Amino acid sequence: MSHAKKIELVIHPTDDHTSPQPLRHSVQKALEHFFEKLGSTTVKNLYETVLTEIEAPLLHAVLKHTKDNQSKSAIILGLSRGTFRKKLKQHGFIKSRKK
Repeated sequence: MSHAKKIELVIHPTDDHTSPQPLRHSVQKALEHFFEKLGSTTVKNLYETVLTEIEAPLLHAVLKHTKDNQSKSAIILGLSRGTFRKKLKQHGFIKSRKK
């Protein structure tokens, strides 16, 4: 049985009048705003779009935390090093080698 501690990501507001909110709350608010502005326009691939928007800053933050150590970053994210490198390439953090 795993006794891993659940970690909640929170957003700390810049003003003194608002308490910290879970990241999911901020994402939910952003999506509500998105759909309000969208109106009757049809949207496709929203799942992929949202994940891409979140993934790039996540990769960047973890790399910064590990001082660009890809192996440590992959472990923190629960990814294989190969998958992590693939994602870095997808988001333009590293360039693909041309053969």
